Amino acid sequence: MHFEFIADRPALDFLPTMAERGTLDDEKLQSERDLADWIQQSGVVDTAPAVTPQALERAKSLREAMFRLAAALIAHQTPSPSDRALVNAAAEASPPRLWLDDDGLHRYGNTDAVLALLARDCLALFDSPDRPALRWCADATCTRPFIDRSRGQRRRWCGMKGCGDRAKAAAYRRRRRSSLDNQPAG
Repeated sequence: MHFEFIADRPALDFLPTMAERGTLDDEKLQSERDLADWIQQSGVVDTAPAVTPQALERAKSLREAMFRLAAALIAHQTPSPSDRALVNAAAEASPPRLWLDDDGLHRYGNTDAVLALLARDCLALFDSPDRPALRWCADATCTRPFIDRSRGQRRRWCGMKGCGDRAKAAAYRRRRRSSLDNQPAG
């Protein structure tokens, strides 16, 4: 499976592995292989570790708690104690190890190390300069949070490829239809 990495933050890129929450609830992590694919594509570690069914369930539970933490941040609310406890517990594990050799920098770690890195990145949002710029995508079906680093901080979509393109195409079709409807009958 191919995943999108457009958020510039590992935690925010992990959250859309459950897409269109509340409508389709499109679960992208259907199998251990899917989680291994996400890990490999993310670059968090050089080689995806073996993923067990238990690790997949831990990853999904962590993702959901992190999603609720992000939602609380955006809404300026206090996150639930149970979500904080779950993310804090995941963050306690050792993150991936870094190793520099003649070939460059390498990242090694098991699934718990990857989850620790994701949990730490999520927690870091609470004390990050990015915190005030955390937003929801304006697409009605997209449930992806993103950091608006645009100059005027008026960005509406998580990315132009996908949500932004669909919104602009729909606006164009509405304008075109409206202009055709307003033409005099010939």
